[in-house]
Amino acid sequence: MDHQEHCAALETEIERFAEVYALTPPGLAVDSCPGWSVLDVAQHLGTVHRWSERLVSLLAPRRIAPDEMNLDLGPVSAGWLRHGGDRLLSTLRAGDPDASMWAWGDDQHLRFWSRRQLHETLVHRMDIELASGLSPDVDAAIASDALDEFLVNLPAAARFSPRVRDIRGDGGVLEVKASDVATRWTLRLLPKGFERLDGPVTSDAAISGTALELLLVFYRRRPLATSNVACEGDPDLIKFWLDHTVLE
Repeated sequence: MDHQEHCAALETEIERFAEVYALTPPGLAVDSCPGWSVLDVAQHLGTVHRWSERLVSLLAPRRIAPDEMNLDLGPVSAGWLRHGGDRLLSTLRAGDPDASMWAWGDDQHLRFWSRRQLHETLVHRMDIELASGLSPDVDAAIASDALDEFLVNLPAAARFSPRVRDIRGDGGVLEVKASDVATRWTLRLLPKGFERLDGPVTSDAAISGTALELLLVFYRRRPLATSNVACEGDPDLIKFWLDHTVLE
């Protein structure tokens, strides 16, 4: 997916989030975000949209904290969510995806933010749906892109997720296979971190399922034990990976 495709999908996800928020009691607990309510998730997402819009509009060369920006923090409503989302989309679409700017991941370009905000919005929309007892759904290609982005950004997430820093190994290879899009990712754990591999490699363990099911497991929105994800090979390698890839 390219920048404009991410923007188009983000537009859909912003509207879906606003719709499900409007239909859900704001005080309802969101178990997939421990300690948060539906209102907390919506406040967070609307604020992140406004923060990232300001960063993109400035092509910020460094991180600027949200509390330095005098952002509109509510009151939270479906309209407030749509307003912030629309401004974000307008700024992203008007920008050059190849423009250099600060991002917390390795891709230090404007295009980082269209992809990141798509998947941020998608995951939090699923949070509210799960809290409401609904079954989340998403196009398999978008779920696959979200999985790829998770893996691309994972090393940079070590700055705020301490367990990621300890993803180390002695060469064990883990395969992640999305069955509905015929896509796979091969990961080797090394003494200094992990690397992604291309081409056929013998794996020590494998995790497979639909892209959506894998996404829910990797983002800790569904426990592995109650998911429709299949595991093969070394269970300790799979457990180690999942224990150390929690984003905090």
